[in-house]
Amino acid sequence: MTEHDDRIASPAAAALPADAPMFNHAAWARILPFAAYLFFIVAGDVLERLGVAPEVLRWLYPAKIAAVALLLALFWRQYDELKSFRLSPAQTLTALATGVLVLVLWVSLNADWMIIGSPSGFDPRSEGRIDWLLVAIRIAGAALVVPLMEELFWRSFLMRWIVSADFETVELSQLGFKSFVITVLLFGVEHNLWLAGIVAGAAYSLLYMRHRNLWSPILAHAVTNGLLGIWVVRTGNWSYW
Repeated sequence: MTEHDDRIASPAAAALPADAPMFNHAAWARILPFAAYLFFIVAGDVLERLGVAPEVLRWLYPAKIAAVALLLALFWRQYDELKSFRLSPAQTLTALATGVLVLVLWVSLNADWMIIGSPSGFDPRSEGRIDWLLVAIRIAGAALVVPLMEELFWRSFLMRWIVSADFETVELSQLGFKSFVITVLLFGVEHNLWLAGIVAGAAYSLLYMRHRNLWSPILAHAVTNGLLGIWVVRTGNWSYW
C-alpha cells in the first residue's frame, strides 16, 4: 500500500485468532533484514573484544550491507508500500528538507549526556590513507540500503504492529500517540547518539503519518545518511559512523 485512505478498519476485520502467531510472514519480511543488521553489529563487538584487528573488522560493514540488501531483494514482493513512488513535489521537498535538518541536529546534539557508550565509529583509513572503496561502500550502504531496511522495520512494521498484530490492516490514520512514542524512543536508544536518534525518529515518523507514504521517511533518511557520510569524510569525525 503506497497511499492509505482515512477509513478505519473495523475491530472484527483486525481481530486475529487466539492461536495466531505473534508475527506473520509480512512481519518477518520486515524483521529479518533488521535482525541481520543487528547481528553484524553484535558480531563486530564480540570480535573486537576478542582482539580482532580493526583493519579486519571494518570489512564486516560490506558483508552486513550485502546480507541486508539480499534479504530486502528476497522479500521485495512483500513490500506493497514500495511498489510505486508517489510523492508530490511538495512532499518530496518536505522530505528532503527534513533530511537536511535531521543531519544538522545529528551533528549538533553531541554533549556527553546525549551519548550512550563510546562509539569507535568506522575508520576507512589504512596507514593514514583513506580507502575510497570502503568509503563508497559505507556511504552507499548508509544512504541506499539502511533507510529501506530501517523504515520498513520501524515505520511500516512496528508503528502499525503496536496498533494491531495484523499490522497490514492498520491504516495510517489509526496511528496515534502510543505507537509514535514507543517507536521514537526505541529508535533513539538504538543509536549511540540517543537524543539525536529520538529527534530523527520523531521527524521520520511525522513524515510517515503526515504523508501516509513510506517513501517520504525513506527519502529523508537517505538524505540524512548520505550527507552525514560526506560530512564525516570531510571532517574526519569517524565516530559518527
